[in-house]
Amino acid sequence: MSVDLGLPTGAQIVFQGDSITHGGRGSTEDPNHILGHSYPFLIASAAAAALPERGWRFVNRGVSGDTLADLAARWQQDAIDLRPDVLSILVGVNDVDALLGGKSDDVDGSAFAAEYRLLLDRTRVALPDVRLVLGEPFYLPTSPDPGLHADWASAVRQRAEIVRELATSFDAVLVPNQAAFDSAVLRAPAEHWIWDGIHPTYAGQRVLADAWIAAITSPAA
Repeated sequence: MSVDLGLPTGAQIVFQGDSITHGGRGSTEDPNHILGHSYPFLIASAAAAALPERGWRFVNRGVSGDTLADLAARWQQDAIDLRPDVLSILVGVNDVDALLGGKSDDVDGSAFAAEYRLLLDRTRVALPDVRLVLGEPFYLPTSPDPGLHADWASAVRQRAEIVRELATSFDAVLVPNQAAFDSAVLRAPAEHWIWDGIHPTYAGQRVLADAWIAAITSPAA
């Protein structure tokens, strides 16, 4: 797979999201820890090793536990103020967790859709030339409570559809994460890719990284 992201020399790529993106990232500028061990690290390591002359800068601002509202609350300093050339967003599973845990009544995802649209509108106004990359939230039935597997899958897929619609509306690159994992389970059991329904294993993080690179390097992107 080509890792030529088609970006100008010195471009900055910022990743935003929850724990899936956070990946245990460090709080200092230590280059061995600053990106964490999630898909942004795998993307950055592959691209920077293959094309060091491009001088691309990769930044991870994912925060474990974040819902869409949490992202919005820190959006100015953790997204807009960074002035990224590419802004990648992956969020949604914690919104589903809040719903199924009785902390949210957004059954049909309409509040999620409206808030996400406001966030993207805000971003387009502040950064009219930014390239948006929207990752689908995803789920595999490996979470601890088998009785909730169907509810989790339904709610996550509902929000993934919202993300797909927003990607079209905002001319963003869509990363089809659910399809990537649905394909992966044809090669190995779900537990090989995601250990608790939500958080990918190291193999699953590779699936996310490959899906992201394929999406952004697609001729249609």
